[in-house]
Amino acid sequence: MNHKMAIVGFGGMAGWHYDEIQTIEGLEIAGIWDIREERRDYAAREKGLHVYGSLEDLLADPETDLVLIATPNDVHKPVAVAAMEAGKNVISEKPITLSSADLQEMIDASERTGRFLTVHQNRRWDEDYLTVKKILEEGKLGELFRIESRVHGSRGIPGDWRQEKEHGGGMILDWGVHLLDQLLQMFAHVPIKSVYGVETHVTNQLVDDGFYTEIAFENGVTALVEVGTSNFVSLPRWYVMGADGTAVIEDWALNGKIVRASGVDEKDVAPVITAAGLTKTMAPRRDDSIFTEELPKVESDVRDFYYNVMAVLEGREESLIRLPEVMRVMKLMEAIHRSAETGEVVKEAI
Repeated sequence: MNHKMAIVGFGGMAGWHYDEIQTIEGLEIAGIWDIREERRDYAAREKGLHVYGSLEDLLADPETDLVLIATPNDVHKPVAVAAMEAGKNVISEKPITLSSADLQEMIDASERTGRFLTVHQNRRWDEDYLTVKKILEEGKLGELFRIESRVHGSRGIPGDWRQEKEHGGGMILDWGVHLLDQLLQMFAHVPIKSVYGVETHVTNQLVDDGFYTEIAFENGVTALVEVGTSNFVSLPRWYVMGADGTAVIEDWALNGKIVRASGVDEKDVAPVITAAGLTKTMAPRRDDSIFTEELPKVESDVRDFYYNVMAVLEGREESLIRLPEVMRVMKLMEAIHRSAETGEVVKEAI
């Protein structure tokens, strides 16, 4: 079965979608609409795409069954609701919208019209995340007590609408939505009991150009999620701690390792001599009491997102990205903002 998709907003992310769709059998782009004339000209001239005369023309096209929204964040909700009311199924770029109240309106529109609504949480297919998920599922580290997830850059916020609050700018909505979604996928059935958040404004006073949050789950696990855009030395992408071992993933290329206790009891610890005295507590373990192993790397194909969307439309599969999961991430982002504004820990079940 073939599906035709129209794209609203033809910026950089829509270009990425365009390239991916060229490799997906059964899905084609019917045309695009963008409020900027230069992007409409580019789509027609460089990509050979049909350009609709207006958003209304795009939504009225009887040949399309799917609309991708790749506009600035504040436009997602009104376009999505209008598309569903026009009988179209909808994929929104992330974040799906700006607030849980807006998201509820979108969910209500989906239920009212019977149209499918989803969000492009593409980083569920990141291989570093899938590798950490596998390590946890296999219990390689023993009882988990701490997980740290970071992305660091040093170029500030991109110089576009992402710097503007009214358009849904800021790093919590831009990158936080990915890292928090990944975290909550690993703790899908574990309630959050408290959230503490701090936003940074090193390069931008209007929106957060970075943040970190401490999240406590009811099972005793704590998580640190951090996004920085003024970090000239990056910390590891992942740092995961269990009672019997530690895993580290340094970067997107999956450089890293797992170090686990071998079960050999250390009775005679050689102390470390520091500038100010001896320490046995912080002395390194003997080689015979630990072993190091490679990461169990997981391969993925991000096009599976689209294969799943088509299967949902054909009634063959359930959606891999469920709206209650999306709502949970949205409420967590709101809790981080509230904590950052008040300086207090937000204590509520999420």
